[in-house]
Amino acid sequence: MLQAINPFLVTGLLFFMSLVAGALSEKIKVPALILFLGIGMLAGVDGPGGLNFSDANAANSVGTFALAFILFAGGFQTKWSDIKPIVTQGVVLSTLGVLLTAVVMAIPIAFLPMFTYKDAFLLGAIVSSTDAAAVFSILRTQKVGVRGALKPLLEFESGSNDPMAVFLTITAMTWLTSPDVPVDELAVNFVVQMVAGGVMGYLMGKFSCWAIQRLHVVNEALYPVWGISIVMATFGITETVYGNGYLAVYVCGIVMGGGDFLYKYSLQRFHDGFAWLMQIIMFLVLGLLVTPSEVVNFPVMSMGLLISFCLMFIARPVAVFAGMIFSRFNWREKLFVAWTGLRGAVPIILATYPLTAGHPQAKYMFNVIFFVVLTSVMIQGKTLAWFAKFLGIDEAVREAKTWTLNFDITPASGTDETYELDLTDESAVVGKAVKDLRFPDGVTILLINRGDKYMIPKGGTVLEQDDTLLLFGDRAKLPDVVKKLSERAENDGKES
Repeated sequence: MLQAINPFLVTGLLFFMSLVAGALSEKIKVPALILFLGIGMLAGVDGPGGLNFSDANAANSVGTFALAFILFAGGFQTKWSDIKPIVTQGVVLSTLGVLLTAVVMAIPIAFLPMFTYKDAFLLGAIVSSTDAAAVFSILRTQKVGVRGALKPLLEFESGSNDPMAVFLTITAMTWLTSPDVPVDELAVNFVVQMVAGGVMGYLMGKFSCWAIQRLHVVNEALYPVWGISIVMATFGITETVYGNGYLAVYVCGIVMGGGDFLYKYSLQRFHDGFAWLMQIIMFLVLGLLVTPSEVVNFPVMSMGLLISFCLMFIARPVAVFAGMIFSRFNWREKLFVAWTGLRGAVPIILATYPLTAGHPQAKYMFNVIFFVVLTSVMIQGKTLAWFAKFLGIDEAVREAKTWTLNFDITPASGTDETYELDLTDESAVVGKAVKDLRFPDGVTILLINRGDKYMIPKGGTVLEQDDTLLLFGDRAKLPDVVKKLSERAENDGKES
């Protein structure tokens, strides 16, 4: 007689199926998050898995924990030099834009007989944030990029607007449960949360860089433990002082991404992988929480389509064009920003707040929000690459190189780092031998990627068009070398 299903076996199978789904998403051009949710639903009570999971509090806790690490990883991968030109515009979109989205969404919903105006604002707040991971996962799988400052703007806005959406949702819940709370008190609470979140994130980021540089852990493998503790401590301390923990971990990640400390790139790779694990766990749990038979019915689907239409064609465009009215972006770029308002895991997580609070229409709201997310990803996601090409703002995606050498910041590496540079047909050094380049002492070309081959350069090696060079040397000297190699060409290089 077979024993009861082993939870280790179930968890292992779900993770394995998610990995397969992630690889499959590249081929079938479907966002991985949809497949992760689908696996969770198949494992749930209505699927062949038959797992009965209905604990909204547990799902909310898992979502909070996972989102903190996802936001930190997003900030860690963000380069300040990339977002500096658009940071003001990004902050406007991630605060005022989110608020406008919630308010504009609430107006038509408030006229529906089944919702009060407070319920309408709650629904608007829940769907007000966008999902950067979904946007760039779709663009990557469809081999389409966006040019100029659009990419950093979309990344920054999508990564930084979650704290505002969380605040608005909690505020709406407070408004529902405590109707006598004065508006000025809510406004003061908003300022305190955002200021405390930003300041604590900055201070924790600076402290973490300083501490890692001086805390010489003997075993390199323990640095990821340090990385996990940074995220948890930053979130916990900030929430303790009534700040916004989500904003704090995101800012902490940006500060650390721009800092120098031991094993920085190893820690970045760890957090990138850990964030993917968190996404898989989060989507699986949310998929398990959904009962598909309750989502696929006329009341939920009709309401979901109505909200999706208002969100995609009214609320998001109004918020974007109002928030970008004084920006230097043209109308085509603004239109694309409006269309990239894909909804992802955050609205589903926020939809668990009414469930945990015992709102009488919480389950209906949750199912509607789930349907809205699916609709947003499938409709906007499938047309994103086409729309970028239609507007003429697309550019070819540069394939990342897989180098056979990896370097990290270690106690012995000093100020040395690597830099990856593409040579175009206009580069002044194309056709020249390596020995004729006259690099300064301490800077050299480690590897040359040419087509599918990697070569160790020698003095007589001649550089060719479309070569990718892996430079290594003192970071103070590398910019001059890069400038020389990129002369009369657009620099498509990036730090690695």
